[in-house]
Amino acid sequence: MSGLKTSQKEGGRIITISPVTRIEGHAKVEIILDDRGNVREAYLQIAELRGFEKFCEGRLVEELPGIMPRICGVCPGAHHMASVKAVDAVFDAEPTETAKKLRELFLCAHIYHSHTAHLYLLAGPDFLAPSEPAERNIIGVVKRLGVEFGREIILNRRYAQRVQEMMGGKATHPVFGLPGGVSRPLSDEDRKAIEGMFRSMLSFAERSLSLWEESILKRGIVDLLKGDPYHLETHYMGMVDKDNRVNFYEGEIRVVDPGGREIARYRPEDYLDFIGEHVEPWSYLKFPFLKRIGWRGITDGEESGVYRVNSLARLNVSEGMSTPLAQDAFERMYEFFGCKPIHATMAFHWARLIEALYAAERGLELLADPEITGGDIRSEVKRPVGEGVGVVEAPRGTLYHHYMTDGEGIVQRVNLIVATAQNNAAMCLSVKRAASSLIRNWEVGGEILNMIEMGVRAYDPCLGCATHSYIGQMPLKVNIRRANGEIYRSFTRP
Repeated sequence: MSGLKTSQKEGGRIITISPVTRIEGHAKVEIILDDRGNVREAYLQIAELRGFEKFCEGRLVEELPGIMPRICGVCPGAHHMASVKAVDAVFDAEPTETAKKLRELFLCAHIYHSHTAHLYLLAGPDFLAPSEPAERNIIGVVKRLGVEFGREIILNRRYAQRVQEMMGGKATHPVFGLPGGVSRPLSDEDRKAIEGMFRSMLSFAERSLSLWEESILKRGIVDLLKGDPYHLETHYMGMVDKDNRVNFYEGEIRVVDPGGREIARYRPEDYLDFIGEHVEPWSYLKFPFLKRIGWRGITDGEESGVYRVNSLARLNVSEGMSTPLAQDAFERMYEFFGCKPIHATMAFHWARLIEALYAAERGLELLADPEITGGDIRSEVKRPVGEGVGVVEAPRGTLYHHYMTDGEGIVQRVNLIVATAQNNAAMCLSVKRAASSLIRNWEVGGEILNMIEMGVRAYDPCLGCATHSYIGQMPLKVNIRRANGEIYRSFTRP
């Protein structure tokens, strides 16, 4: 259950939700009410620290694919893939076709694993568990859906993790990506075992999607999906293939505006021409924005540089899915809303279900390719060219790794732009929109506060790997409060 604190300030009241629950990492929400008991301002504050960009300096660049997965225990596979792609570029090494397919297969398992965890353990209890706060968790989900369904959740998430372990060498911190390829081929015996797991994962993804479409949508969630508290009109960004279909591993980055019009399409290595990063003193987390529009503050709409990534964004920028079952599900979702792009924040969950289905289907396609068990798994590695960018779609959205080295491959500088950071401004907007819509005339309680948290959980934020500061550069303002909540002293670390 969330921690709730209230304090007085300038005739109004500050409502603090700390910590925000059922997310990866630590965050708090501060809602400032005016003297009429309505929302004047609301903030999502991130108080975690990540130092990876700094302490990777001075290391051999080929070490980074083994280091970067330690950023996060939830999305290590995505960091491993982005990192090894960046190292490919540093060494000017184009991976073999077999290596690319093995990497994509691994990434499909990784995204399935993460989406299943979020859908049932973190966000799912808001829709699937009993309404009592004490049961708004995985135990409540199992109580409502039944023990057998609970076993299916655990089994198929375990399968996705087992695939990553078999291919990556470790279940959580993979080690199989190398410059120009991968460290080991896939044997036919392992291919058959993995195929069996992916077939189970596909079946469960279909069942999960049916649960959403046939059960959840009939239980009042339509008001949440289409209601004003969770409506946000932003730009969207995601990776697409040459046919503008969703692709997790390889492609170009496409950006559409709130009306669905393409406003940018670029190669991953050109990202700095399109993305800028703004800093606010009250959060460790930066605020990426679209450079061509500029930073106009934490606002939405066509004139704002704020954009969103993640599952719904990927579907919004695409023209569909490349696998048949996922394409059918894609069409049903857009038919339900009757528009494209979809601006309903809660639809991120629906999009995750479609992506889980796609990940399982695409995995089976790759496993049916004879080249997947080929022995040509690594290309020639040349001398470092000094710089490389690697981009993949992580479960939470587009992930950028950018490494700069000297002529010997020693890292001089690292820049990471992770998905949660790119959603930072949108999460702040979602908190304020939900709070402003739900809190009226001092009327606020646990259910309303949980609905405000739901606006954060929809993005599946991973805050530990998103923060962009290191020791000695902490931009947070510190408030020391008296027992009655009044601010006694404030200071900012220089």
